[in-house]
Amino acid sequence: MKPAAFRYHRAHDVSDAVGLLGELAAAGEDPKLIAGGQSLMPMMNFRLARPTALVDLGPLRRDPALNSFSHTDSGLTIGAMVTHRTVEVAALGPDFAVLSRAMRWVGHLPIRSRGTVAGSIVHGDATAEWCLLALLLDAVIVAEGPGGRREIPAGEMFHGFYSTAVEPDEVVTAVRFTRPAPRAALTEFARRHGDFAIVDAAVSLDAGPGDRAPLAGGRVVLGGVAPAPVRVPEAESLLAGGVPGPELFAACGEAAAAAIDPPDDAAGSGTYRRRLARTLVTTALGQAWEKGATR
Repeated sequence: MKPAAFRYHRAHDVSDAVGLLGELAAAGEDPKLIAGGQSLMPMMNFRLARPTALVDLGPLRRDPALNSFSHTDSGLTIGAMVTHRTVEVAALGPDFAVLSRAMRWVGHLPIRSRGTVAGSIVHGDATAEWCLLALLLDAVIVAEGPGGRREIPAGEMFHGFYSTAVEPDEVVTAVRFTRPAPRAALTEFARRHGDFAIVDAAVSLDAGPGDRAPLAGGRVVLGGVAPAPVRVPEAESLLAGGVPGPELFAACGEAAAAAIDPPDDAAGSGTYRRRLARTLVTTALGQAWEKGATR
């Protein structure tokens, strides 16, 4: 299929993109931003999205601030135009290596080579790997709009099906990950490699003073079980003070499965999704512990 008719515009910088969004909206248009286009264009081709105007952010790739990484005391900042593939091959250091490892789950190589970190987060797919990672690592989404710059905590970002806190006249310029996680992992299940995940799980473990000491805590995030990615406090509560190992990880998987109420749809029943969640959380926790021990 082909998309419905739309007008095409190219933005030269962030302020130009913000201005174009405002002008088009004031003229009665329904504009959308496009960066890599790996999420928006398929939806337009199937007429699931029908913007009347596109504002292309492609020229912004020339801006070093939007197409680079930076480590600071407040965490790792990734520019909005950085692609999945760039993250996949980057040396981000042990505290954020989970970001690189998780990229193998993102579509296929052509998609990873064009799709952007910020684009995926703003798209707000409940199973998108970047949305889970944003919650896992306490990301802060930096957006520019007519009122200036504002920062959106990941916990306030995802509102429901493809719905986020970014306003229609705002442009995301960076994503800052503030919670280092040397023991972290993301895993998922899809019918075929590269397909959308049916369920995915991202976890992190806060180690105690020794390898067999009780854990200080951890995070469990699930996608595909609700309209937006969710943390699972019932599973996280077991990690605080728990002794790392197969028994604890299996118990967390059981707790996660019991805490969620997934939907029934064409991809599987709620019962099936709960079983996937249990297995994926258990598996991811084991992987996170091993990754931390071998870094």
